[in-house]
Amino acid sequence: MWPNPRIPFELADKRRTLAPLNGKPLMVHVAMNIEYWPIDRPMPRGIIPPPHGAQIAPPDVPNFSWVEYGLRVGMPRIMRMLRERGLPASALINAQVADAYPALMDAVVEAGWELVGHGWFQQSLKQADDERAVIRKSLDRLKAVSGKKVRAWLGPGIGESFDTVDILKEEGIEFLHDWVVDDLPVWMRTIHGPMVGLPYTMELNDVPIYAVQNGSTDEFYKRVEATVATLEPELAQNPRVVTLALHPHLIGVPHVAHHFERSLDLLLARDDTVFVTSSVMGDWFVEADGTGGADLPNEAPPLP
Repeated sequence: MWPNPRIPFELADKRRTLAPLNGKPLMVHVAMNIEYWPIDRPMPRGIIPPPHGAQIAPPDVPNFSWVEYGLRVGMPRIMRMLRERGLPASALINAQVADAYPALMDAVVEAGWELVGHGWFQQSLKQADDERAVIRKSLDRLKAVSGKKVRAWLGPGIGESFDTVDILKEEGIEFLHDWVVDDLPVWMRTIHGPMVGLPYTMELNDVPIYAVQNGSTDEFYKRVEATVATLEPELAQNPRVVTLALHPHLIGVPHVAHHFERSLDLLLARDDTVFVTSSVMGDWFVEADGTGGADLPNEAPPLP
């Protein structure tokens, strides 16, 4: 029996030892979610509720503006911080950004960020009429703007149906961030053969920190500092991935961006840290693990 139909259960301290990437066991992934929230739809999330709790029809100007500020101002701010330090990043990006905000898409491509599939606009695949069509359209659009095959995916809202992983594998996705079960990549079962599940995070994620839990301005920095301190003794056994899951309307506001920049410098001060993108991390794991997923058991029950 598998309690998890995709990934067999394994204790972290019993996992196969993996050689660190470039001899550096602390891998840091800057994962920026770049999203299009159409003004004629309800906003996926808000910073301010409607007056007196009333339900309002679009346009939701305060919350639309909150998000677009992040794209207009937050993105250049964070991109500058990364550029000044020579750091790579992944853009977990709605493909329709290429049409809604072409100047932003051009800037991301010019910066050399890896484009990671993140749906067409910010709508969960659970709500899509035809999720295969959404996935295919999204991957085709991102390839058209970058000239490169998209290899990794994060579902909008981390939403999946029971078929999503199989569809993604069939459509050529090699690496999937949706299953947040480990600090290292894992092998996942699909009906089309193994694929790699990559780490993501709910804890070093600016949405829970600031939009849900109402964290203090410096909460992101405090969590990065505490995370690294806890991982320190574990690095002697196996590498670890620290994902910084970001959204420009949250991490890009000035008072929070200040502490994000401090977090980057905290990590850069270490001599055992390497910054990666989704595919760099995935390729490292495939090579370091060396099994190609052959150890996945075959007894998992059929998915619904």
